[in-house]
Amino acid sequence: MPGIVNISEAASIAIHAMVLIAANPGRILPAGEIASFFGLSSTHLAKVMQRLVKAGLAVSTRGPAGGFKLGRPSRNIALLEIYETIEGPLLDGGCLLGREKCLGSRCILGDMIKKVNKEARQTLTDRTLADLTASFLSRAPRTSPTEGLVMGHPAT
Repeated sequence: MPGIVNISEAASIAIHAMVLIAANPGRILPAGEIASFFGLSSTHLAKVMQRLVKAGLAVSTRGPAGGFKLGRPSRNIALLEIYETIEGPLLDGGCLLGREKCLGSRCILGDMIKKVNKEARQTLTDRTLADLTASFLSRAPRTSPTEGLVMGHPAT
């Protein structure tokens, strides 16, 4: 989807996977279930999850009953932390042409890039996994909370 803000596929996978994990507290979610739920490549998901585990945002368990759970409570994980774990530091701005110095007397776009990036940083800092999970669950059709269903997909 085109737009000014562009989040990489890896960062999107990280945020989506972490929200799904947070939406299933008390469960260890297998990588295959996460990948299947979102229609993702298991290989790409594994690489993303490995980085989240290394950063302490998720915990992995090996073996037949293995999978992932959150490394700490969802209310204590800001989206910026997930984003920066995958992408590196979110910079305040920079030349869209990749130049160190603008060829004009000032940037053609003025301070717009800096302003948009600052607002994106603030939004990612202010929102936590708990915030997204509440929104995700409020939209998810569930037949019964005891059946472990999230958005109509059975828990394994």
